[in-house]
Amino acid sequence: MDLLLDTCAFIWSDSGGGDLSSAASAALRDPANRLALSYASIWEMQLKSQKGRLLLRKPLGEIIHEQCTHNGLALVAIEPEDIYNLARLPFHHADPFDRLIISQAKLRGFSVVTGDGEFGKYSVPIVW
Repeated sequence: MDLLLDTCAFIWSDSGGGDLSSAASAALRDPANRLALSYASIWEMQLKSQKGRLLLRKPLGEIIHEQCTHNGLALVAIEPEDIYNLARLPFHHADPFDRLIISQAKLRGFSVVTGDGEFGKYSVPIVW
């Protein structure tokens, strides 16, 4: 299964997974699943870190590199179609980063690892 982690799921996973559901933790550990993270999440974490709203265990670039190297995390670039597809999404969720993650999941066939109930309103498969 192709799994796109939302920003919180990535942060929780990187910090030991204590805030993840048992199903999400199991899915992230399953070697049959391919893990991915959107550039939107990287952007969001960088902004929150700079504003002092997110404390990271080390610089973000090091965390991303470590997760890509050790856990096979793939990074999902933001393509123009991801942005254009936002026009087809209803405004159930106002967070621009989450809306972009939802758009990418819908266009690329990802299941999203998230505890955010708003994602389910967009008919994307959820792992939680």
